[in-house]
Amino acid sequence: MASVVHGYPSTMQDDYQLTMGQLIRQAVRSFGDTEIVHRNSHGTWGRTTYQENFDRIERAAAAFNKLGVGLGDRIGVMDWNSLRHYELYWAIPAIGAVFTQLNLRLAPEDLLYVINDSQASVIVIDETLVPAIQPLAERTKGVKTWVILSEGEIEHDLPNAVYYEELIADAEPLADWPNISETSAFAAGYTTGTTGRPKGVFYSHRSQYLHAYNTVKDLAVSVEDVVMPITPMFHVLSWGMVQVAVMVGAKLVLPGMFSAETLGDITDALTDEGVTVTNGVPAIFTPMFEVLKSKGVKDLTGLRMLCGGSEPPISMINAYRDTFNAEVVHGWGASETSPIVTVNRMRPTLRARMTEEEIRSYGSKQGSFPVNVDYKIVDGVGNQVPADGETAGEVLLKGPWITASYHGMPSEALADRFVDGYWRSGDVATIDENGFIKITDRLKDVIKSGGEWISSIDMENLMVSHPKVAQAAVVGLEHPKWDERPFMLLVLKDGEDITREEIDEHLLQRFAKWQLPEEFKVVDEIPATSVGKIDKKVIRSQYQDLYT
Repeated sequence: MASVVHGYPSTMQDDYQLTMGQLIRQAVRSFGDTEIVHRNSHGTWGRTTYQENFDRIERAAAAFNKLGVGLGDRIGVMDWNSLRHYELYWAIPAIGAVFTQLNLRLAPEDLLYVINDSQASVIVIDETLVPAIQPLAERTKGVKTWVILSEGEIEHDLPNAVYYEELIADAEPLADWPNISETSAFAAGYTTGTTGRPKGVFYSHRSQYLHAYNTVKDLAVSVEDVVMPITPMFHVLSWGMVQVAVMVGAKLVLPGMFSAETLGDITDALTDEGVTVTNGVPAIFTPMFEVLKSKGVKDLTGLRMLCGGSEPPISMINAYRDTFNAEVVHGWGASETSPIVTVNRMRPTLRARMTEEEIRSYGSKQGSFPVNVDYKIVDGVGNQVPADGETAGEVLLKGPWITASYHGMPSEALADRFVDGYWRSGDVATIDENGFIKITDRLKDVIKSGGEWISSIDMENLMVSHPKVAQAAVVGLEHPKWDERPFMLLVLKDGEDITREEIDEHLLQRFAKWQLPEEFKVVDEIPATSVGKIDKKVIRSQYQDLYT
């Protein structure tokens, strides 16, 4: 990376720090009467305001100080999308500690690894999750105190445990907020990939501040909006949605603990509270569509639904648009990128020269890069691919909210993950003449058949558009002649059957005959990772001998 050179000195206050502490205090000052609607783990809804809740934030910060938490200490948090979780987003960095996300969907051994690798000294946990964490408690290495989030005392076996509400009740508001540097770690997140142990990414105050500004711009969020984070607040900071809302003073709706079975409550809140900005994965938005439709909802004009994790099917994007006039906004990023990098919103200049059909087809693309993230898309020998929308290469990224390393990883291990200061995403993409990228696969998931590449993602998304298909997963399996050949798992809609001929006929719309899967299987459920992505490692393992 080129060294920084310094020109003529400015007269600006360049030592003013962009921190989460500055963000929440100034938001409370400017938007104190803005409402926060919240649902607890028992399903009860409540209301407060930025200003009313700020007292609890300051008391929580002081309480952690009393527990001996100091500058740079890590506090692990395991909770749902709750009001208390929102408070911890601000109270922990208020004292210069690091808000450490504990993904409750990780396998137990991976969760234990995250606690120990981050060296968390305090763990804050919702009462509903205590039974899941208790078996790991005695194997944690540095945890001194467990803080339970509950309405009252509960039965548990956690050592040296205290109750959050009692801590707050006994504390005076934080007297002095440290003027912590913006390059200090604000939060820690761990990747949820399907290979190896989770990798630690420590987000700076500055990175999240700038990431929030960019998301505000990309989604055109303002004080007029109502923001409901559906993506878990324990995973990549719910894609920055909490900071985005607070930055512009938008009303917040926190849906608490929810699942596919409780989507009725979430959709009620979405319509009753007038939500205009939300986020989630296709696995949530697809059943949500059916719930909204069953409730007789007709119009959701103004709703922007940031969709990531995996590519949203065009059929789903069109269904929300045509049925509710809601916009499903395709986004792309990773834990290493804070996470949002590209957002697919059509520029007026493009819209003016495209047909309606062309505009809709663009919905499958991941969008264009923001001005403050540098990128390269390179082939196997490091040459940048042409912007022809066809030539694929790996996406490399550099920028103010892109990680430069992994926590505790030795330099020799990092060498393969970074090139000339760029983070290697492992995502394969094309880029077109308009600067829009299309992720065609993960580098590890590209199917290499007879020297040619086949995109598993494109095949999955085409198959999901079949009227009989609910879900599809495609992987490459070892083949004695062709190196790899595609294999497909299908989950069908209730009461449906499908034939090989129907599958081939549907796929031949876009794929050559030689690219079609050798075999397919109908299953009740497709293996998924902790954040709902298709777990292709598991599929490959289960069917590894099918072609050999």
